[in-house]
Amino acid sequence: MASFAYTRGLHDLGNDLYAYLQPPGTWGLSNAGLIVDGQATLLVDTLFDLKLTGEMLETMKRAVPAASQIDTVVNTHANGDHCYGNQLVANAQIIASEQAAIEMQEDPPERLRTLLSQTANLPQLQRFLQRAFGAFDFSNITLTLPTRTFSGELTLHVGSKEVRLIEVGPAHTRGDIIVYVPSERVVFSGDILFIGGHPIMWAGPTANWLRACDLILQLDPEIIVPGHGPITDQQGVKEVKGYLQYIYDEARRRYEAGMSALEAARDIPLDRYATWTDGERIVANVAAMYREFSGDQSQPEKPLLFASMAALAS
Repeated sequence: MASFAYTRGLHDLGNDLYAYLQPPGTWGLSNAGLIVDGQATLLVDTLFDLKLTGEMLETMKRAVPAASQIDTVVNTHANGDHCYGNQLVANAQIIASEQAAIEMQEDPPERLRTLLSQTANLPQLQRFLQRAFGAFDFSNITLTLPTRTFSGELTLHVGSKEVRLIEVGPAHTRGDIIVYVPSERVVFSGDILFIGGHPIMWAGPTANWLRACDLILQLDPEIIVPGHGPITDQQGVKEVKGYLQYIYDEARRRYEAGMSALEAARDIPLDRYATWTDGERIVANVAAMYREFSGDQSQPEKPLLFASMAALAS
């Protein structure tokens, strides 16, 4: 694989494919992609707020004149750092999985604004949320939903380029998809991959996420643009898969020993993953796995998880 610098902005992957990176890739600092053929364009994901999305679109227009008109947007999943900027490309066809479109409506920007504004009496949580989300502006965002949804797999064409959208969720969220360009051997993975940072499991089950990693490897890509972190290759997929398997096995042992999810999260040694950013996410990961072990089908209580992550991060 060619070496790509991990710097903010647009990176040319070759043959009119591009990645837009936002280091260091921690909370809310996601990546996006651009696929071009002639005047045809497809944008993979928007960003967390209007300012960041607007800056990205301007950068793309300056570097790639065809990007002055975005024809199609694909949201890889429902988290706001991959879709809250949709209103700036509202004239495009916006595509997501059926489950992602449902989940977007359940997690509007107002919810984050409320969470940030209601923690004044919880200083530890407030400090954590401000560190994670305080740099973003969630005002004036109009939640702009997909205009086309699908389940399973959908094949598109950007000019003559075939683009395959493959649903792999529920995993990170309920409706994850990956974007595969076979002719260029490039995958835009969304948040199936966090490179150099701990992934976070809002949905699960773990087995689905592991299968998603296996699918990416079976596609045999040369270049992979993760949802967060630097551009990677198949080794990056293997590292994320190894992390998930390790946390799952360790959590299972502690579940069977009768430990609570929070006790288990605090007890599991991070060892080789200790240098990855956002280690507090192990709280959410273990909580999701415990729900899986017990057969609990309820949705995660995000405010409580954020409070527990804040305590671990302090």
